[in-house]
Amino acid sequence: MTNSIYPCLWFDGQLAKTAADFYCEVFPNSKILSINPFVVIFELNGKKFMGLNGGPEYKFTEAVSFVVNCETQEEIDYYWNKLTEDGQEGKCGWLKDKFGISWQIVPTILGKLMSDPIKAPKVMYAFMQMKKFEIEKLINA
Repeated sequence: MTNSIYPCLWFDGQLAKTAADFYCEVFPNSKILSINPFVVIFELNGKKFMGLNGGPEYKFTEAVSFVVNCETQEEIDYYWNKLTEDGQEGKCGWLKDKFGISWQIVPTILGKLMSDPIKAPKVMYAFMQMKKFEIEKLINA
């Protein structure tokens, strides 16, 4: 049995296509797969998503967020700048984009730094002071 699991994002009004177009511009290896008046199916970096033109009943919250792992500071800066455009910066690598979807822009090295029992508290203190992660400051903590 092959079941496909992917998120469905509920947008207020007719924003699903606009959001899908925006995300396809931001992420590499992304494209619109199909469109109808109510639903758009798209891929972001090869992962399938559905955008639904719903209504005002449901809003996005931080209870669900998408994590973007970044190898370099340049990648962090790119995604942070693109996704906070007309959005909102949060703390510790979190942000909300202009559609209200929460994202975590995280350096891949964070897991390694946090697994060191001596360094972890210093790293945690350092990133608690940050909005956008700064890899060099984490390494030097």
